[in-house]
Amino acid sequence: MLVCDDQVDVLEAIRLLLKGAGHQSETVDSPRAAIAAAERDGFDLVLMDMNYSRDTTSGDEGLDLLDKLLARDHSVPIVVMTAWSSVDLAVEAMRRGAVDFIQKPWDNARLVATVEKQADRSRERKKAKSELEIARHVQQRLLPQHAQTLKTVTFGGRCIPAREIGGDYYDFLDLGAGRLGVMLADVSGKGVAGALLTASLQASFRSQLELGLRNPKGLLVSVNKLFHESTPAEYFATMFFAEYRDQGRELNYINCGHPAALILRAGGAVERLEATTLPIGVFASLKCEEKTVKLAAGDLLLVYSDGVLEAGVDQGEEFGEARLIESAQGARKSGDVDTLLDSIMRDVQRFSAEQQFDDVTLVALMGR
Repeated sequence: MLVCDDQVDVLEAIRLLLKGAGHQSETVDSPRAAIAAAERDGFDLVLMDMNYSRDTTSGDEGLDLLDKLLARDHSVPIVVMTAWSSVDLAVEAMRRGAVDFIQKPWDNARLVATVEKQADRSRERKKAKSELEIARHVQQRLLPQHAQTLKTVTFGGRCIPAREIGGDYYDFLDLGAGRLGVMLADVSGKGVAGALLTASLQASFRSQLELGLRNPKGLLVSVNKLFHESTPAEYFATMFFAEYRDQGRELNYINCGHPAALILRAGGAVERLEATTLPIGVFASLKCEEKTVKLAAGDLLLVYSDGVLEAGVDQGEEFGEARLIESAQGARKSGDVDTLLDSIMRDVQRFSAEQQFDDVTLVALMGR
């Protein structure tokens, strides 16, 4: 624990109190020293006074220190100490991000109980964050790493979850020579729940790939049944699923309640591949309507999650379909699908000012 106060006797009293309770602490006597210590070492908790030698009454130095510590690492809990007459200052500190406050002169038992409670919470949060980081790496490994090369299209995808793990998922399925399965799903629910459901969805597809080789439409019907039976009624997934065939340049697709995919034709026309059936998991049986389009050389297919179009909505304006088309039209000039995907994702993130509130996923097929 880091303890900051400009009175030497206070620092020593708190150090001995914490040591007696089995805790290690580092003491500093100024805001500058507190910042330096925080940059040098990691702490489970900061216990800091709100008034210092430069200004012993207003608490401005303490509030400034609080802001700087939180800006550096918002995950470390900060408990502030104030005089009995400074309740308003404690309230303002809590409003800015302090987790609790202790009034001087303090009660030893309450001080120890407060810092132990907040330190325990801090350790639990760090543990949970570490576990989520592991889950994030596992989920990233679920995204397609390799796929066959096709003669008539290049393809790729990108996924940036809003949290450590997310509810979007895309995949490329090898359905045989010259046949590629393309899918992008958006599961209702975010975080851990969404990630578990996307893993279940991928497992359903991958475990029945033999069926997909013979009958891609039948694969989707079977996956829907499994997803419906294995998830609570309130969960479902929108999905764009397609089989692309090199021979004939045909894209046979089924849109399960997903945002309309876009085909940007080489000549400038835009086509929307609207929903053809209900989302996955709503009912046990799925009546699939399959449609077919062709991708000529220079055509571009874009499949995306709603997080792409809705980027920036929290700031009052969505990225929207028109900006997506404009971004893609500019980026397609490179002729490289990876360059195109990276460029569009940068545009989406810039528009939302790097504040992402939903998973952002994009898949592209570029005719050649």
